[in-house]
Amino acid sequence: MTIGTPRVRQQLGEEAAVYVREQIISGAFAPGTRVRPEAIAGELGISPTPAREALKALEVEGFLDLEPRRGFTVSKVTGDDIRDIFLVQSTVAGELASRATERVTAAQCARLDEIHASLVSAAERHDLTSLEELNHRFHREINLAAGAPKLGWVIQILSRYTPQRFYTTKGCTCSEDWPATTVNDHTEILAAIRSRDSERARTTTLEHVQGAGEQLARHIDARLKGVDCSVAR
Repeated sequence: MTIGTPRVRQQLGEEAAVYVREQIISGAFAPGTRVRPEAIAGELGISPTPAREALKALEVEGFLDLEPRRGFTVSKVTGDDIRDIFLVQSTVAGELASRATERVTAAQCARLDEIHASLVSAAERHDLTSLEELNHRFHREINLAAGAPKLGWVIQILSRYTPQRFYTTKGCTCSEDWPATTVNDHTEILAAIRSRDSERARTTTLEHVQGAGEQLARHIDARLKGVDCSVAR
């Protein structure tokens, strides 16, 4: 066994956890669905060991239940669960934006301007894939500008509950005005940071993140409607 093997296995386990977590939140894995490590390993082209470790981690996070003689099954994650998570996430994101107004450099402002211009262009083209990527880049740049790595770490943990490509997922119940809303919100956030208005940056960011959380919560509520969680899929 090489020295790097445990780290590689850990990385594969994290990738498997991301995959399963997103399948659960997006609704692809319904509550009660049995999740076998061998099946996940086959889907991702990895060995069963990191897949099993990923499922154990997701049990701790509350995404999976471990039942006798059945193995891992999908837990019920509700819209209200997501709202609670985004309540915390929006508070932390607002604090990071507020601190960024005090610490942002000219170079960081220039990068935010560049990202925002690309985001506006993507919205005009209705390129939702690029829009989501640029949305993440915009907020990551703000988080870095805040100079609060521990708060940034908290955001990373909480962002696990937001599936990648959520707004481009087939069947997504998010509103059709999401691109315009994102552009408007980011314009307000950027203006607050540029003017070094900490309270405005905090408030606009908090409302922006809570709005995104509400979209995801409604999506999950719609997915759960009529689902009998006692029956394994």
